[in-house]
Amino acid sequence: MATYTPMIEQYLAVKADYQDAFVFYRLGDFYEMFFDDALKASRELEITLTSRQGGTENPIPMCGVPHHSAQGYIETLVARGFKVAICEQVEDPKLTKGIVRREVVQLITPGTVMEGKSLFEKENNYIASISQFSPQVFGFAYVDLSTGEQKVSIVADGFHTVLNLISMLGTKEVVVAVDFDETLCKQCIDRGVLTMSLENEVAADSPLFGSLCDDQLLVTSGRLLSYVLRTQKRSLDHLQAVEMVELQNFLQMDYFSKRNLELTETIRSKGKKGSLLWLLDETQTAMGGRRLKEWVEHPLLSRDQIEKRHFLVETFMNHFFERENIRDMLGGVYDLERLVGRVAFGNCNARDLLQLKKSLQAVPAIKGQLMEMTSDVTTSIATEMDPCTPVSSLIEEAINENPPLSIREGEVIKTGYNADLDQYHSASKNGKNWIAKLEQDEKEKTGIRTLKVGYNRIFGYYIEITRTNIHLLNDDRYERKQTLANAERYITPELKEMEVIILEAEEKSVELEYQLFIKVRDEIKRHIPALQRLAKQISELDCIQCFAKVSEDRGFVRPELSDDREVVIKNGRHPVVEKMLKAQEYVPNDVELNDREREILLLTGPNMSGKSTYMRQVAHIVILNQIGCFVPAEKALLPIFDKVFTRIGAADDLMSGQSTFMVEMIEARNAMVHATRHSLLLFDEIGRGTSTYDGMALAQAIIEYIHAEIGALTLFSTHYHELTILEKSLCRLQNVHVRAVEQHGKVVFLHKVVEGPSDRSYGIHVAELAAMPPSLIVRAKLILEGLESSDTNVLLYPPEPVQLQLFPGEAGESELEMKPVAVVEDWLAKEISELAVLEMSPLDALNTLYALQAKLKNI
Repeated sequence: MATYTPMIEQYLAVKADYQDAFVFYRLGDFYEMFFDDALKASRELEITLTSRQGGTENPIPMCGVPHHSAQGYIETLVARGFKVAICEQVEDPKLTKGIVRREVVQLITPGTVMEGKSLFEKENNYIASISQFSPQVFGFAYVDLSTGEQKVSIVADGFHTVLNLISMLGTKEVVVAVDFDETLCKQCIDRGVLTMSLENEVAADSPLFGSLCDDQLLVTSGRLLSYVLRTQKRSLDHLQAVEMVELQNFLQMDYFSKRNLELTETIRSKGKKGSLLWLLDETQTAMGGRRLKEWVEHPLLSRDQIEKRHFLVETFMNHFFERENIRDMLGGVYDLERLVGRVAFGNCNARDLLQLKKSLQAVPAIKGQLMEMTSDVTTSIATEMDPCTPVSSLIEEAINENPPLSIREGEVIKTGYNADLDQYHSASKNGKNWIAKLEQDEKEKTGIRTLKVGYNRIFGYYIEITRTNIHLLNDDRYERKQTLANAERYITPELKEMEVIILEAEEKSVELEYQLFIKVRDEIKRHIPALQRLAKQISELDCIQCFAKVSEDRGFVRPELSDDREVVIKNGRHPVVEKMLKAQEYVPNDVELNDREREILLLTGPNMSGKSTYMRQVAHIVILNQIGCFVPAEKALLPIFDKVFTRIGAADDLMSGQSTFMVEMIEARNAMVHATRHSLLLFDEIGRGTSTYDGMALAQAIIEYIHAEIGALTLFSTHYHELTILEKSLCRLQNVHVRAVEQHGKVVFLHKVVEGPSDRSYGIHVAELAAMPPSLIVRAKLILEGLESSDTNVLLYPPEPVQLQLFPGEAGESELEMKPVAVVEDWLAKEISELAVLEMSPLDALNTLYALQAKLKNI
């Protein structure tokens, strides 16, 4: 059996408890890694792999990073889904015989990051836990350690809802019991979870559980709390009481619907730009940005809450100057939630406290602007805001305005805050003045003008004299201290005595400043609940002013809530597309739905005409209404929907190996099973992923099922024009279509939705717009005409008749080169016959002739 040195034995004992983490083992000024950790870290971090003797014949692989720059390396590993265990010395080497005791002081994981590049200011960093109680019932708890927010829910309708929550929250890490189903774990990873962690222990009787009394909620929250406390190894005073979230109290959207509607990120780029959140985000604070994302993902069902937000938005729109003043003031408010988290976690510095002070000092002015709006609601908000004056006053009194980054270097505490500290500062300052005078005095005594008094950390204070001047030194007080290449350094009894005074004062000063800073930090901890309440109030205020600004800038109107299931949208617009168009004009459209004769709108029209945009437009207006914002329309009457289901766009699910059509059927099935009479269904081109007759049959069956069994308000777009006949048999279905006209043989999309069915799809015209080869377009038109007239001969290739050769070449040669003349003639005749010659200018005629000539050359 291998015999290792005591240091390696100690490392292996630590590593045994953290098999799934990189152990950063502190040795002097470095964090070292050994064995497999070293091999993997050298690859992941691109650092040099070395080795050391550890008591055995074979060298032990080793690599390391400097402790002062370790944060960047840790962030890199955590961002890739790894865990890092920080193992520090917990004894003073000067007071210890033998090897210094070391312990892991913190486990950093993707879900427990408290600082660094892994945290984005307007996004939460969630770690979650899942507990399974039956095949369909799960507990789901999550916490953002950087802000202290804790929530828990019971999911009673299967694991797919848990996966939806994981995706919606962007959960970085999931904690489960050791015996949790491996298949479900894999599904979590497929949904984007970086790290799966195991925890069997369940914390009990914590005051953080608040009013939770359900055993399932306690087990789920307790498992997560136990994991967080075990890995962070410190008091987490900023953790808020666990809040129970009842999912049925919010508008429900599954993962597919949120993805299809591009609420927080786009389907193609996975980025924020182009999403509804991107359009809305005019927040001024990081807290407000996170709150806005939460509101977009959790639209309200409570009529009172929706109308309260509408009223506040209207109030802010009616008070432009006060709103703009509040926006400016919010711009000076830092991230209170995460600042408080850093205070509680013990990793804040003096600059963090200055940011906290500046933020709190802005609150009284914000309160004043709210009071000036002369509304009972804004007055109530202002009255409830506590600016936490004791905290800002304490920081103002204690902390220097320009402190260093480190709290262990001094220059943190203000003069006048502590008498003992002032004495040390005075001694240090007077000593340095004495030294400055000493230098001048010694120059005069010795006559050496280049003499200087200096200091370094190793040798302390010294008098430096160049070799060329040593012969001028005849004073016995000078004692040689250090020899340099071109100079000698000396010390005198007086300088030695003052050195002791200065260094002792500086050492005691730095230590006392550190202790005073810790006391200030601990005093602020007592105000954490009040600071967190204030942070929530400011974040909500930021969202309301954001809604008001967007609504005013983009011409949104306050929607009216209907008492029944009636939808009336006058000149509605897709807010994101409208913003992306910039100077171009967006074509608005009306929408009317009710539970009488217009429960289902069957939408037909050509590709690229705007059917999908029209459907997303309706969904965005519904969501904007239920998050409390105004909507992009001239007028809007809307009910409160309980669920929104969409099937828009086509994409394979490569992760789970599902085709486009399978994804389509899964999304449709989810709506068929879970939709209610008060839901909104948006289905785009159902059935196109299979054969024409299969697809048409499925589409018709789905429409009939919605009409007969569900009764939800529905927009159903299709290319199957044969389905428009359903208007005659389904009493609550109406046909509408997107208008398009044909001019000079070209299709022009009007993007206007009007009553009645569309008569054709213009698919070949769209292909022509995409610059398909002209011969291909001509051939497609002939095939279409043949299919429409049931002439199957047109499907044969090559088409007849073929060009006759006046001078035929060798056998087979002419066949390779011949062109379908009849096809070209038919196409050319059609092109010429459709020209509006009398409306052309001479220049237009020449351009048209040139274009026809160019096409003929390509055939």
